Amino acid sequence: MPQTQISERSKKQKKLYFPPLMQFAFYGLAGYILATNLPALAYGSVPLFWLSVPVIAVGALVLFSAVRSFGKANTTVNPITPEQAEQLVTTGLYRFTRNPMYLGMLLVLVGGALALQNLAAFSGPILYALSITLLQIFPEERVLEQNFGSAFTAYRKQTRRWL
Repeated sequence: MPQTQISERSKKQKKLYFPPLMQFAFYGLAGYILATNLPALAYGSVPLFWLSVPVIAVGALVLFSAVRSFGKANTTVNPITPEQAEQLVTTGLYRFTRNPMYLGMLLVLVGGALALQNLAAFSGPILYALSITLLQIFPEERVLEQNFGSAFTAYRKQTRRWL
């Protein structure tokens, strides 16, 4: 295969079309719609409702802390173009999870599901975790391995994808 075809194919593989914030909003809305349309799956638990507040707060804190780490490293936070990352961030929350931004969004969705008091609402966080892993994390990891080679391979071996 000629070099131009290889590089074109590699560019197409790097392009990500369903941005994480769009997935976050989509699955949050889907969980809400399912919860409001399936009242038979509702439950009433005041403690779980109040648990939603710190779960959402922790999720937001994790997300913003992860974004801040990227800012400190002067590298792109744009998930659509992971090939533009100039530095591999392995400090802060990135010592414990390779994907604290996505983990933060997942925690916010779990907190929202707890607040909705309906089992159907948990479909949002579950589908988000599957979708973000398949459509974002796996492609990002391939790009990061191409860009950072053995440094990313070592980081991947010592740090879990989620927790």
